[in-house]
Amino acid sequence: QVQLLESGGGLVQAGGSLRLSCAASGRTFSVYTMGWFRQAPGKEREFVAAISWNYGSTYADSVKGRFTLSRDNAKNTVYLQMNSLKPEDTGVYYCAVRRGSEYDYWGQGTQVTVSS
Repeated sequence: QVQLLESGGGLVQAGGSLRLSCAASGRTFSVYTMGWFRQAPGKEREFVAAISWNYGSTYADSVKGRFTLSRDNAKNTVYLQMNSLKPEDTGVYYCAVRRGSEYDYWGQGTQVTVSS
């Protein structure tokens, strides 16, 4: 069983920055791929970024160059640094764990609202 707790969401003006955190339980955190997804009102959940056990990361085209994902295995935490935020980045951001081929544990989500 893995439990995830996101934090760091909030309201920010366009062009601003936020840093989201996701703290995970479990002693094998370092071998998991960790991902961030988001869901805007009325839209389906979409992939934002992921970081593998060996720190390789991938990003959605819409956030490349603006978002940076990192992990601290000693703290069982991943961080999503979001810069140059746009109103279209608004949504609920979810952290997830992928132990195999699917993301099988999800956090409760944290709201990010970017005002224009």
